[in-house]
Amino acid sequence: MLTRTVIIAAVAVAAAGCSTFDRVKDIGEAPALAPTENPAAMFQGREVALPMPAMTSEPPNSNSLWRPGSRAFFKDQRARRAGDIVTVVIDIDDRARLDNTTERRRDNGETAELPAFGGLEQSLVDLLPDGANAAQLVDLSSGSNSRGEGSVDRREDVELTVAAIVTQVLPNGNLVIAGKQEVRVNYELRELTVTGIIRPEDISNANRIKHEQIAEARVSYGGRGQLTDVQQARYGQQLYDILFPF
Repeated sequence: MLTRTVIIAAVAVAAAGCSTFDRVKDIGEAPALAPTENPAAMFQGREVALPMPAMTSEPPNSNSLWRPGSRAFFKDQRARRAGDIVTVVIDIDDRARLDNTTERRRDNGETAELPAFGGLEQSLVDLLPDGANAAQLVDLSSGSNSRGEGSVDRREDVELTVAAIVTQVLPNGNLVIAGKQEVRVNYELRELTVTGIIRPEDISNANRIKHEQIAEARVSYGGRGQLTDVQQARYGQQLYDILFPF
């Protein structure tokens, strides 16, 4: 028993890894802000590859004052090239409610008799224990009863704004964007990341776009610090919940 306890403790320490020592080292220190980085490398710098229509070239009209892609005679300030910045407005108001009840009951019964057994009933009785009756050899019955109830009541309300950078212009004109924001309040660091694909025509005149207009959207909002650490179970409890089968 002692050996097993030592093994579990060793696994827990190994799972914590260097992060445990880093956390001990950072006691009394505020979480460090990450350095400014290339947004294209936020997620391993993977290029987006999607089915694209055939490339078409539009000849310029030198006699026209209208420029393709413009919505006015003045310069279009909306993001349209790699490196441009667009503001993403995140307004998530999600509600879900589900109630489910299941009840099941089943009764089974079975009886088998061998009153004659081809005239060999006496021989059969001789082979059975004392007091056995050939006319009541099998009498089976079973019953089961199960009841289950489930309930889900969820509500999420998130209102955030983040500036994202155009990291890639796809052949069909759509834009790949990626944005990251970090805010440190006292000893708690809040992180917001957003990535996805948008259409230039969905960008408003104020250079803003809503989160529901982002295809393949990935929005993450969380934090790290003392408050987040207190809200999570200890490493030993998490390991116990994973390994304990009951």
